[in-house]
Amino acid sequence: MKNCGLHIVLLLLGIAVIAGCSQDKRFTVEGAVKDAAGDTLYLEHRALSGVVLLDSLLLKEGGRFRFHQPAPANPEFYQLRLGSQVAAFSVDSAETLVVVAEGGDLYGSFKVNDSPANDQLRQVDRLVGKTAATISALQEEHKGGRIDDLAFIHRLDSALLAYKGEISKLILSNPAGAAAYYALFQKINNFLIFDPYSRKDYPMFGAVATSWNRYFPDTERTRHLYGFTMNALKVRRQQEQQEALLESMVPEAGTGLPDVELTVVSGEKVALSTLKGKVVLLDFTVYNADFSPKHNIDLHGLYERFKGSGFEIYQISFDSDEHFWKTAASNLPWVTVRDPQSVNSRLLSLYNVREIPASFLLNREGDIVARIEAYDQLVKELKKLL
Repeated sequence: MKNCGLHIVLLLLGIAVIAGCSQDKRFTVEGAVKDAAGDTLYLEHRALSGVVLLDSLLLKEGGRFRFHQPAPANPEFYQLRLGSQVAAFSVDSAETLVVVAEGGDLYGSFKVNDSPANDQLRQVDRLVGKTAATISALQEEHKGGRIDDLAFIHRLDSALLAYKGEISKLILSNPAGAAAYYALFQKINNFLIFDPYSRKDYPMFGAVATSWNRYFPDTERTRHLYGFTMNALKVRRQQEQQEALLESMVPEAGTGLPDVELTVVSGEKVALSTLKGKVVLLDFTVYNADFSPKHNIDLHGLYERFKGSGFEIYQISFDSDEHFWKTAASNLPWVTVRDPQSVNSRLLSLYNVREIPASFLLNREGDIVARIEAYDQLVKELKKLL
C-alpha cells in the first residue's frame, strides 16, 4: 500500500510538473547592440491594440541583453526600441532568437541569426521601402511638372504591380507564416498596399486568413484577420453588381453609383444627375495630354450632330494644372468640370478607369448602359438611345 501511495504521489507530482511547464513556455531574445552603452533598450509587443511595453534594460559596455517573455500561441510581432529607433521581429513559439545590431543604426543593422521568418520580414521591409521611394520620386516629378498626369498614373500603377508581384510569391509560399501576415498590412502614405476590397488583391487576404484559421484557431490575431477578411468579402460582394457593370458593360438599371458634382469653369458646381432626361456621355480626360486636341475635335463633331436629339456630354478633367484646364475648357460647348484630386481621384477607382480617355454612355434615366472602348462604336450606341 505504501508503494502504491508513493507511486500515486509521484504520478501527481509528474502531472503537476508537466502542467507547470506547459503553462510556462517562454521565448528568449538575446544578443548585443554595439556602441549603445548607457542607453535603455526596450522590448515591445506590436499588439492589435497598439504597441505595448514588455521590458527594458540599461545597456552596459558590449551591449549584451536578454529578454524572456511568454511564448505566443501564433506567430506574433515584437520590436526592440532604442530611443526613437525601432526594429521589428517575429516570434513563432518558445524559441531563442539571437540578435546583432548597432546602436547608431538599429534598423539598418538589425539581424536575427538563423531565422528564415525574420529574414522574410526584412525582405518585406526592403521592398516596401524601395516602392515607397519610387512613389515619392514620382510624386516629386509630377509636382515639378517633369511628368504629366497620365505618365504619373501609369508609372505609379507599374510600381505597385511590381511590388505586389514579388510579395504575392512570398505570401503564397507560406500563407501561415509571420511574413505573410506582416506583408498584408504594409502601408505607403498611410494606405494599405494590398486592398482587401479589390478583386485582384483579395485572394492574398483569403489565403492567409484561411491558413491562420486552420493552424492557429481561436487566437486573437486569427479572429481579427478572419473577421477583417470576411467583412471585406461581404463588402466586395455587395459591389460585384457595380463592378460587373463597369467591366463587362452589361446594361442594367439602378447601378447605385453615387452622383458626381464638380465645378465648371465659371466656378459653379454642376451635378451629373441634373442631366437626367438626356442621353449623356460621361467622359474622363486630361486636357494637358497629346491625345486631347483630337479627342475633343471628335467629340465636338459628335456633339453638333446629336445635341438637338437630347444628347449631352459631361466631361471630367483630371488635370493637375487648374489654369491650363480653364483655358482649354473655356470654349467647349458641353459641360466641362474638373476633379481637383487629379490622379488621386476616387472616381478613377470607382469607375475602374485605368487608362484615359475613358467614357461611359448613360441612358435618359441616368443608368450606365455601355462602356465606350472605341469611339467609332459611339455613334452606333447613341442611335440605340436617341
